[in-house]
Amino acid sequence: MPHSIKVAAKMMHDLALELVSQGHEVTVLTPRPNQSEKLVIVNYEGVKVLYFKSGEIKNIGMIRRLVNELLLSYKAWFFVDWKNEVNILDLIVFYSPTIFWASLVKKLKTKYKVPVYLVLRDFFPQWVIDKNLISNNSFKAIFLKFFERKNYQVADRIGIMSKKNIEFFKKNIYKEDVDTEVLYNWSRAKPHEVSKDFKNQLGLEGKVVFFYGGAIGYAQSIEYLIELAIRLKELKFCHFLFLGNGDGVELVKRASQENDNISYYESVNQIKYLDFLAASDVGMFCLSSEHTTHNFPGKLLGYMEAQLPVLGIVNKGNDLIELVNTNDGGVIFDHDNKEAFYEAAVQLATDTSLRVGLGKSGNKFLRNYFSAKVAVDSVLKLERDFS
Repeated sequence: MPHSIKVAAKMMHDLALELVSQGHEVTVLTPRPNQSEKLVIVNYEGVKVLYFKSGEIKNIGMIRRLVNELLLSYKAWFFVDWKNEVNILDLIVFYSPTIFWASLVKKLKTKYKVPVYLVLRDFFPQWVIDKNLISNNSFKAIFLKFFERKNYQVADRIGIMSKKNIEFFKKNIYKEDVDTEVLYNWSRAKPHEVSKDFKNQLGLEGKVVFFYGGAIGYAQSIEYLIELAIRLKELKFCHFLFLGNGDGVELVKRASQENDNISYYESVNQIKYLDFLAASDVGMFCLSSEHTTHNFPGKLLGYMEAQLPVLGIVNKGNDLIELVNTNDGGVIFDHDNKEAFYEAAVQLATDTSLRVGLGKSGNKFLRNYFSAKVAVDSVLKLERDFS
């Protein structure tokens, strides 16, 4: 934030703002591809941000991305004048993926003698293995797992997004003794005002808008949401809006050209993203049935923040089914219940009071369990435990 369009950036931005609101001094280090200077320092909403020069790490070829991510720690260490820019540190918090921060974090941990908290969201390269993009015993997997393990070894505590993911992590990913805890995704919930004209500008006045915003790739199995849109084509008052970038974009573009109830937009900045949310009525997401982990997509928090009911389909046994459904934040099914998923979509399309009710319940759920304040309390506890 404000340059990034990624959920990870928004979450860390919200975490930093919450820390600042509690009286802490926060320095954020982040790459910014292709800036001319090696280091740019700005103060953004009370947060000191160190942008260091890096290569592109999103929406490029895999080999080029790998090389650029491998260089992140190296560039961050040598491009920043740590002695002058960061005099004192009490706690280091870093986010994964990427899996290539360990070298930098280890140096900073040694230099400042402080504890390290790892916010672990995706088990990479596990999801790539699940999708059969690489073999579990291939050189690529072994290479990536080597760096993944370095991340875990440098952390004093690891925040993982669900109980089932902790179980999976300890059984399949990292069997060594390590301090873990459940750390849900978070958001600094706040209302966003948008002009009523924005929905009209999209040509969607009077429509019930089903919205998907975020990565459109292998892990999302976006084809299920496209299939849903085509099945609901007979409901002329419904429209499906997809926004994002990724490997599956061409599939969405083709569907939008062949079906007049589907629109596609490329990724936008976070402020404009909030406009799209405010112009929508239902927030959609999908996770591949091949996932063995229990991901909690960050986009759900944006939906709940905007008081959109959540409609999702996930891998079997995912914590999200019980978590969201029992708290009336929306309706989520596994891939064995595709017909129920379709029927729920029809009900959400036709029942305004149901959409409004679930949207309000989801927003309350967000504030109680997924607030940035809850995340800050968890992160700061490590610093207190370390003292």
